[in-house]
Amino acid sequence: MINKNFGFGTQIRKSPYFESTVKWGATGFSVYNHMYIPRDFGSPEKNFWNLIEKAILCDVAVERQVEIKGPDAYKFIQLLTPRDLSKLSVGQCKYVLIVNNKGGIINDPVLLRLAKNHFWLSLADSDVLLWAQGVAVNSGLNVNITEPDVSPLQLQGPTSAKIMIKLFGEDIKDLKYYWFKEYKLDEIPLIVSRTGWSSEFGYELFLRDGSKGNELYEKIMEAGKEYGLQPGHTSSIRRIEGGMLSYHADADINTNPFELGLDRLVNLENEVNFIGKKALKKIKQNGIKRKQVGLEINCEPLKGPNTTFWAVYKDSKKIGKVTSAVYSPRLKKNIALAVVEISNSEIGNNLEVIINGDKVNSKVIEKPFYDPKKIIASS
Repeated sequence: MINKNFGFGTQIRKSPYFESTVKWGATGFSVYNHMYIPRDFGSPEKNFWNLIEKAILCDVAVERQVEIKGPDAYKFIQLLTPRDLSKLSVGQCKYVLIVNNKGGIINDPVLLRLAKNHFWLSLADSDVLLWAQGVAVNSGLNVNITEPDVSPLQLQGPTSAKIMIKLFGEDIKDLKYYWFKEYKLDEIPLIVSRTGWSSEFGYELFLRDGSKGNELYEKIMEAGKEYGLQPGHTSSIRRIEGGMLSYHADADINTNPFELGLDRLVNLENEVNFIGKKALKKIKQNGIKRKQVGLEINCEPLKGPNTTFWAVYKDSKKIGKVTSAVYSPRLKKNIALAVVEISNSEIGNNLEVIINGDKVNSKVIEKPFYDPKKIIASS
């Protein structure tokens, strides 16, 4: 039964998988990109173990696509992002940043190149469709920018490969990390990529016909029975272990790439005059004043992820905030991502975090907290 405290309305869209997620036990939802997303299938810790030991199927239709097509689509997409796309092949994905003219992060999507001048931006939670359409107005470039009928599912976890082989055949084993291919599953049109927001091995299935959403969901759940597949939701525990960003929490329009250690996604040396280039050059030259760090928080296991930003102090001075925190049952400690003054960002530095009015000791540690080289996801 759906939580009766959650009111559904016509102004927020339901995903093509909505009915199946309710059938399979979703009891709580939140809103992301103006859509409902299932957030509760029971214990978050059980969801975590399901993910890292077997596999989970997640409705992430909220990752809306911005489709950019037309003769100047490549030029336009390179205008939107500071990442160098000159070596991006058709069939390849890249994690990119979209920044504004001050260098602030608007979104951190995955970019898919479907053809020479055909792209999708698979979005985090912000209105990039409107941003891109606005940028196009005076760009002088010939592009068409729309939101297509495309809705992703994530199949993530160590047994996901066996499930995908059962569904698509041995050919799926040739799909490389951050690449995609077009498939049909019993006439259901899909693009399948070796990507996902979990830090685990997995796939994303981009449904290209929303009328077949529940049919697709049920086919995958049926195929996954013998491999321990469970319905689930994106795991805050695992994504924080992996140091993955959650937009509006760990990054926003007032955060720049250098503060997050994402220098590799910014190319200031080429001749492309992308949006925000001048500002990012100045930030790079002047140096950053704050930096994202990993924290170990020394208190009783947290009951769940933080729902507010927690202040971080050093010697009675506020120096930053915790943006994401959770207890990791695998690491058996509380871990967090925080943004602090650069002078207090060194590994081993002792800080204090204010949790519900109480001062709690913490220490700056290396991040990501688990599998830092992403060997699991890229294997």
